[in-house]
Amino acid sequence: MNKTFLVSGFLFLVVGSCAAQDARQIVTEAQNRSRSKSQQYEGTLEVVGSSNKVSLKRWIYQRIGSFGASKAILRFTAPPEVKGVALLIVNHPDRASDQWMWTPAIERDRRIALQDRSTRFFATDFSFEDLEERDVNQYDYKLAGEDTVDGAACWKIESKPKESKSSQYTSSLVSVRKDNYVIVQIENYNKDKLIRRVHYSDIQQVDGIWTARSTEVYDPGRQSRTVLKLEKLQYNVPLKEDDFTLEALRRG
Repeated sequence: MNKTFLVSGFLFLVVGSCAAQDARQIVTEAQNRSRSKSQQYEGTLEVVGSSNKVSLKRWIYQRIGSFGASKAILRFTAPPEVKGVALLIVNHPDRASDQWMWTPAIERDRRIALQDRSTRFFATDFSFEDLEERDVNQYDYKLAGEDTVDGAACWKIESKPKESKSSQYTSSLVSVRKDNYVIVQIENYNKDKLIRRVHYSDIQQVDGIWTARSTEVYDPGRQSRTVLKLEKLQYNVPLKEDDFTLEALRRG
């Protein structure tokens, strides 16, 4: 959901006066440092329910294009009951993404309606919205203090969507490391209620880009969490635009 997730999109999902401009500059710099022409990885997802029951899933993720105007496809490869299920995400710099999901068992694709973006994506703790990219210009920002995450000094930034109906979250608190501008935590709220916490760890430099190799998404309402680990991660690999269409989604 490299956000950056997926999770490219997912990682930067939530990210006027002098202080507000400083906050915007920080988020913009974080976005700029994660830019790539393309990205691909194999993801392992460990989903832990409230009863501590664990299920494992795997997907392949590919993305092409500039941040906020990119296209991505993720496709489950395991377990057998979800193998082949796929999601096409077409991101836009000025509005929410377009999304279509392909279900091979019924040989059907369906468009994900905007009002359904808050629902869980195939029994993980990612929502459909968490898997998209959002350009910095779709949010207002202000500095909310400082923080320490996993021993690293961070700026804490509050972000609010300019179009309130375009997001399930009314605000988010984003922690950005001061040393390398990597987003290491996002707390997503609906008014005063914490809806989802995303924690990024195992920060490594891959192809010159600082990247979180592990992402934990915690849903306090369900008392469940999903840990996504990135394997075989590559940036700026040769990918084709034709592989990011509805026809390609159906081909598998």
